[in-house]
Amino acid sequence: MNILFIMYDQLRWDYLSCAGHPRLETPNFDRVARMGVRFTNAYVQSPVCGSSRMSFYTGRYPSSHGAQWNGFPLRVGEQTMGDHLRRLGMGCYLIGKTHMVPDAEGMARLGLAPDTVIGARQSECGFDAVVRDDGLWGEGPDGFYDCKRSPYNEYLKAQGYAAANPWHDYANAGVDGEDIASGWFFRNADRPANIREADSETPWLTDRALEFMETAEGPWCAHVSYIKPHWPYIVPAPYHAMFGPGDVPPATRSAAERAAPHPVYAAYMDNMIARAFQRDEVRDKVIPAYMGLIKQCDDQLGRILDRLEATGAIRDTMIVLTSDHGDYLGDHWLGEKDMFHQPSVRIPLIIHDPRSEADATRGTTCDALVEAIDLCATFIEAAGGDVPGHIVEGRALTRFLHGTEPDCWREVAISEYNYAVTPMRAKLGLRSDDARMFMVFDGRWKLIHFEGGFRPMLFDLENDPDEFHDLGEMAHVRDEIARLYRHLHAWSLRNAQRVTRSEADLEKMRGRSARVGILPFLWDGSEVPAEATAKFRGKAGRDYTG
Repeated sequence: MNILFIMYDQLRWDYLSCAGHPRLETPNFDRVARMGVRFTNAYVQSPVCGSSRMSFYTGRYPSSHGAQWNGFPLRVGEQTMGDHLRRLGMGCYLIGKTHMVPDAEGMARLGLAPDTVIGARQSECGFDAVVRDDGLWGEGPDGFYDCKRSPYNEYLKAQGYAAANPWHDYANAGVDGEDIASGWFFRNADRPANIREADSETPWLTDRALEFMETAEGPWCAHVSYIKPHWPYIVPAPYHAMFGPGDVPPATRSAAERAAPHPVYAAYMDNMIARAFQRDEVRDKVIPAYMGLIKQCDDQLGRILDRLEATGAIRDTMIVLTSDHGDYLGDHWLGEKDMFHQPSVRIPLIIHDPRSEADATRGTTCDALVEAIDLCATFIEAAGGDVPGHIVEGRALTRFLHGTEPDCWREVAISEYNYAVTPMRAKLGLRSDDARMFMVFDGRWKLIHFEGGFRPMLFDLENDPDEFHDLGEMAHVRDEIARLYRHLHAWSLRNAQRVTRSEADLEKMRGRSARVGILPFLWDGSEVPAEATAKFRGKAGRDYTG
């Protein structure tokens, strides 16, 4: 069996027709949902690109793998799904984005050259990179945001888009008379991007994925990681005109949220991103473009599904559709991601398992609390392996896919966020170590804990599904807060760093020292089996004591 692991960047869980969006039709996402299971309560382990992705790739929480924000390297030696799958005979390939920064210092310390096989894998989250393009080729006074070579830019230049940075000047900009209408400016979001649709980012990456599948020798796991619908919010024709302000849902926000808000929440509501999305004219421009980007993603997914069906490969290919986090789009007076309301931390997750054991669950939904780290464990089992629980902290979803209940499934989902490098830390006057927050969610009650001496936030999603009313200071919910803090405490005590010895290893080690002649603390040897002391008994040799 092969694994097609497709990730979309900043795709909200509820912007799919199978998830109930009232205007946006996504027939190909729905097509996979009919073929498999749609998980309705899936959560990322950090609501920011880099940290979330590192959790997907390692199967570990951010506080375990250490890459807690964009630009934090994944340390040398951290095992990834690529390491686990290759041991089982399955190749693991990257087509698209990882948002990963290699641990260059650690590689140099160990003498790992990036142009070797091992060094290249260390630099690419354990993947063998077919094509790597992180899709943010912004340029400012200090140069490019991403200093690597852009394969997409090179492609555009070869297609005749004459510019030093055609990613911006064509793929992510429109035209205003004789001027560039940059996609960085929200006012241009309703313009068509100045590029042939077939040459835009999503079709380009789809082409690379189809080329890979045409020639790949299995078994393989291919991580097809799209750049969109992440900003810049601009999309080529005809997608730019498919939706308009009349298709924009009302913002999910309430005046109650701005009345004496939690200090950290208040700081986020007052940042530049949030202030932009609090303007209706911004939402009326941006959200139709965002929907157009998703519609284009859906159409390109259809090309992949059609190829799999035409070749018969769909019969032995697991298909996974997901996102690294959501997008507030003005909900809760916020933009982007970063906090733990549902539009940010909850993600779409649809899995088609081609095995006959999954036939009974096709076209169903599963409401269990699922975490992004569960995919790594799921892929290991799909490749025929046993999940190394001392390394991978997620749990395989196989039994859900096959219609049975796993033993002792988790009671809460955990997510964490480190905002030490953001303006909000400085505004709040926090030390870097205190600029951290944690979510504990049990399916009804959502606790958000803040370091730095702040009170918690608490939401009751059964009675307040829109998360408008923060109950963190209310006396009548103290027991719920205490209960969720017990879960957070238990999670914080997890044994996450003993990654070099499994439970089986520990079992073998128990009592081993006695069997290899290490026998301290005995009175006369009768305390242990006779065979343990056999080498230490017998006639003495020459007596040197005198």
